[in-house]
Amino acid sequence: MTSSQVPNSLRSVAIIQDAPVAFDTAATLQRAVEAIHAARDARLIVFPEAFIGGYPKGIDFGARIGMRSPEGREWFRRYSAGAICVPGKETERLATAARDAAAVVVIGVIERLGKTLFCSALTFAEDGHLLANHRKTMPTAMERLIWGQGDGSTLGPVNTSVGVVGTAICWENYMPQLRLALYAGGVQLYCAPTVDDRDSWIPTVRHIAMEGRCFVLSACQFARRSDYPADYAPVQGDDPATVLIRGGSCIVDPLGNLLAGPLYHEAAILRAGLDLQAIDRAALDLDVVGHYARPDLFQLRVNRQPQIAVSNQPIA
Repeated sequence: MTSSQVPNSLRSVAIIQDAPVAFDTAATLQRAVEAIHAARDARLIVFPEAFIGGYPKGIDFGARIGMRSPEGREWFRRYSAGAICVPGKETERLATAARDAAAVVVIGVIERLGKTLFCSALTFAEDGHLLANHRKTMPTAMERLIWGQGDGSTLGPVNTSVGVVGTAICWENYMPQLRLALYAGGVQLYCAPTVDDRDSWIPTVRHIAMEGRCFVLSACQFARRSDYPADYAPVQGDDPATVLIRGGSCIVDPLGNLLAGPLYHEAAILRAGLDLQAIDRAALDLDVVGHYARPDLFQLRVNRQPQIAVSNQPIA
């Protein structure tokens, strides 16, 4: 099929399943730019959670109830040093890569704002404009030690040249209210950057695709112990070949069918062509914010106001 024969509803998408160079932002940024170039034939490119900045799988930052170790504080300093400011020089380079590839890019980053880190997902337009910075609203378990909570002002979704793109990071996908907010925003291309590599993740994203009548693009890291520094000491051990995050990226259609993946135990680029008209076909019998909703029984209120700790505005 030539480009002139491709239906307007068809979207070529790609998922990057790979690992960052942990605690080395410059090297990871180069890896991300090279991956965008390798997937440049796609109109939407999705990276995993915490790709820029890394996911510190298997360490505890020296924290116990009622105590923190000096060694753990030093690991947090090193981790914080690898986080990026948004916007900043790293986002400028990512923007250039998106523009050079003429692709919408969604990428997980560790963002530093003041002294606090956020697990964020950035969405760049095909012209390089930063369309969205979604901060993970609910870090899970030990993640709460190192990441702050995002607020409703970054929820999205956003309109792009490839369709309406929304992002929910890892276990945000287990938050029914957050999913409903994305559905209400008309999300068509639901991006789920994650590091959850368990078998249970695949039925989760298939359910979301069916529930939201949208395409789901789930991007997971594939990382070995060798992707981390030599002095890194995860509970999984020190064998460089040990797999810390095994992948499992996939692409799902609005009826829950797998179009690509899940793929495990290797770095790869997953690709698919998506027919957005499939969303309208699937809406025949389910629209959870429309004809399948019961607002007389259930309603969701979303607070999209930024939550600011210190305001300089005078008290009325």
